Formats: sequence, structure tokens, C-alpha cells
Amino acid sequence: MRELPWPARVYFAALVGTAGVVIARGLLARHGLTPEDWSTLLVLALLFLLCESVPTLLSVPNVAVSVSFSAALAAVVLVGPEGAALVGLAAVVSARPGLELVKRLFNGAQYALCGYAAGWAYESAGGVPGLPEPADFPGVLVPYAAATAAFVAMNFALTAVILRLATVVHRDQVSLRVMVQFLSSYVGFATFGLLIAALWSTVQSISAVLVLLPLFVARWALGHYHAEQRAYDATIAALCQAVETKDYYTRGHCTRVSAASSMIAEEIGMGTERLRAIRYAGMLHDVGKLGVPTKVLQKEGRLTEEEYAAIQLHPMRGLEIVRGIDFLDEAFAGIMHHHERHDGKGYPMGLAGPEIPEFARIIAVADAFDSMTSDRSYRKAKPIEVAVAELRKNAGTQFDPDMVARFVRALDRHGWQPAQPAPVPPDDAAAVETTAKDHDDPTTPIQVVSER
Repeated sequence: MRELPWPARVYFAALVGTAGVVIARGLLARHGLTPEDWSTLLVLALLFLLCESVPTLLSVPNVAVSVSFSAALAAVVLVGPEGAALVGLAAVVSARPGLELVKRLFNGAQYALCGYAAGWAYESAGGVPGLPEPADFPGVLVPYAAATAAFVAMNFALTAVILRLATVVHRDQVSLRVMVQFLSSYVGFATFGLLIAALWSTVQSISAVLVLLPLFVARWALGHYHAEQRAYDATIAALCQAVETKDYYTRGHCTRVSAASSMIAEEIGMGTERLRAIRYAGMLHDVGKLGVPTKVLQKEGRLTEEEYAAIQLHPMRGLEIVRGIDFLDEAFAGIMHHHERHDGKGYPMGLAGPEIPEFARIIAVADAFDSMTSDRSYRKAKPIEVAVAELRKNAGTQFDPDMVARFVRALDRHGWQPAQPAPVPPDDAAAVETTAKDHDDPTTPIQVVSER
């Protein structure tokens, strides 16, 4: 508790206190629960605890999700707001190993409030708590949908606030795509709560057992999806780290190009899958440098024609390296063509204008911008205003004018976190050499000397 910032501590105390008051007032107002209600709640609480004890880790650090709320939503239908709150409160005694008391209390309090809010929404929409009969369907569907919406919205809001106050999650770690997928999966899993309530009238508490198999299949599917995403990100990160070990002054470049490319893509209005692909393309746009001799990348002074040709081949080398990674999709085009120019004077294929794939036109702007606003061995980082002016100056020749305009609008809206000063290379002679010229920097073009 002491590790939390004071705003998070205040929020935590207020949440726990509010949950206690809501449960107490609700129980007193309804004059308690019947023995049948308590037996129902016991079964649902056990199901809730079972699911809560095996949550699924998300791609956001220190954040996990479980499908336990299905039991709380079933309690909304069978018992009402008070019962749903008590089922949610069971999260305090979760068997999840290593879970601190503060997190247990927070989970119990927020689930209790979510359950009570869902019950209130259920009744407000015309639902009547109690054992449903076959004739009650489909009339119960609308109230249940209202209960689900209330539960999911409150759960998301309460959790988001504590994560933000505790600085566990930063804005750049959670995209709109992630939030939409998270909420969609929650709403989908909520149907299991209705299934439990529907079966309760015929097989009583056995319905909870019958739902366990599909419930855990759904939980496995959710966990498998996020594990797959983490594996993808780890693969990309490993490749980026391999590239950046060639030059200390380019560390973090891949990540920043990915972020800038995503800004442009969001400004354009790209869909979920293409946003993921452009993020990967930005991370891997320079992976072909692994196929370029280090002595060429770090050479001081002018390059020979042969050396310059080796650099010009790095987009094609990059495509060769990542060709077997199926999940990259459209990212291949961005990696292959991000050094094409709008006027057709780029490489490796000399494409011009609309011939250049959209991903490549986006990455070209993001790549040049980060290069200009980052420290290099031969100069300090340029101010953002200077870099933007350079992009505008070269719009229509080197860069797609529309992509430059979109990026400038995105910068005005979201701002930009400049690159941190480059670390000092080690003292060993092999690492002292650093790139004298940056082929991504439009203000310092590489000079080539003829060998003839």
C-alpha cells in the first residue's frame, strides 16, 4: 500500500469504503437473503473463485483478466444486486498465488460494485431477480444486456483509474485496438452467465459445473491469443535489438519509428489489423542492416560505389530475413520499400508516387523524422520544428506530401517525446567507431566516390 502514490491510495480507500457501504445498505434494504439464496450464492461464489484463481495475463504489464464475472452476472439474474455484489466480493479470498492483500481488496471491492451496478441496471431495464422460467425468455435478454453493459463499463473504468493513478500503465502501452478487443471479449464471455441462469431452473447448481468446460475453453482461447501476441512482440524486439547493436547511436530508433508510423496510420484511419502490421513494419524497417557489413555502416567519410550498393540492398536483405514470419502480413511492403522516394529516385526499385506501397510512404516520413530528432555521432539532435520544416521542404520530392501533412497533424495533436541522449559506447576499440553518416537523415546525404 505504501508503494502506491497518494492519489492511488485515496482512490483505493474510497473504493473499498464505498463497496462496504453499498453491500451493507443493500442487504438491510432487502431484509437479508433467504436460505435458498445463500445456497445459490455459495455455488456461484465457488465458481467465481475457481475462475478468478486462474486468470489470463494480458500484454499490458502486471494486468490480468479472468472470466469469473460470468458467475457474478448469473447472480444478478438469480439473486439480484446484493447477491452479485457478494459473489464479486469473494475475489478477496482468491487462491491466486502471490497476489498481495491490496490487490485482493481492490479486486473484491471493484467486483462487488460492478455486480451491484449490474443488478441495478438489470432491475431498471425491467428484469426481476429470481429463478427464471422458460416462459421468461427472451424477455430477460434486454435486462441482462443492460446488466452486462453496466458491469463491463464499471469494471473497465474502475480498473483503468487505479492503473493510471498507480502509473502501472502508460498511454503508449494501451491502444484503442487493445481496448476494443478487451471489451469485446468481456461482452462475449458474459453470455456464460446467462447460460448458468437459464440452466439453473432445470439442473440447479449442476449448471455451474456444466458451464465450466466451455468457460475454461474460452479462458484458454483468450490466454492463447495474448500469449501469441507476447511471442510476436518478443520476436520483433529480439530482431530490433540485434539491429541496434551495430550502432550505439541508433538505439531506440526502431521503437520510435514504429510509434511515429502508428501515429500517421491512426491519422489516416487504418483498421485494427493494418495498425498492428504498420507497428511491426516500423520496428523491423531496418532489419536488413544485419546483412550489411558493419565496417560499411560505420565507415567514416565517403563510401565507394560498392559500399553504397551494399547499403541500398538492406531493404531487400530485410525482406529475406523476415519473409518466413507469417504474421507480418502487409509489413513486408513497408520493410522492402521504405527508401523509395516520391519522385522515383529512391531504392531499391525506383518506385514513384502511388506506386510506392502505403506502408513504405508512412515509414519513410517516420524514419527521417526520428533520424533528424535523434543524436548522431556527427551532430546533436535537431529540434522538432526544424525536422518538421525539413519534412515539408522535401514533401513532393522525397516524401509523400499527404503523409507529411498527416504526421504534422498527429504531432500537433499528440506531441512527440524526443529521443534520450545516446549512451556512451564502451571503451573497447571495436565499439568506439560509430556511424559518420546516417542514410535515413535527409539533411546529410551519403556521399559516394566513384571507383573509376
